[in-house]
Amino acid sequence: MQAAGAGPEPVYRVHVFCCTNRRPDSHWRGCCASKGSKALCDYMCRLGMVLGARRIRINHAGCLNVCEHGPTMVIYPDGVWYRYETEADVEEILRRHVIGGKRVERLLLDIDPGTLRG
Repeated sequence: MQAAGAGPEPVYRVHVFCCTNRRPDSHWRGCCASKGSKALCDYMCRLGMVLGARRIRINHAGCLNVCEHGPTMVIYPDGVWYRYETEADVEEILRRHVIGGKRVERLLLDIDPGTLRG
């Protein structure tokens, strides 16, 4: 086993996972897809390219298990969770957190791990 910090440099400096999971419309927890998450994730990908963001990966993800808060994303390696609704929210997260390294306090998703299902 290698010591912490040993080994190759990570391929990506930042990895963003945007939930685009679809549940039935009648599901009690809702889903991120029904709240426009796919289009917003696609927008973030395009904007990242326009801004020339390097070593940043933005992915569509399956269920992140916080459906009722959606649309949601998580950013690694920081482990920071966000709830977003608009292209302006996505742009702010991308510019300030993903590229700039500063959290967007107003969009932070405060999750109590004890309430997670599954």
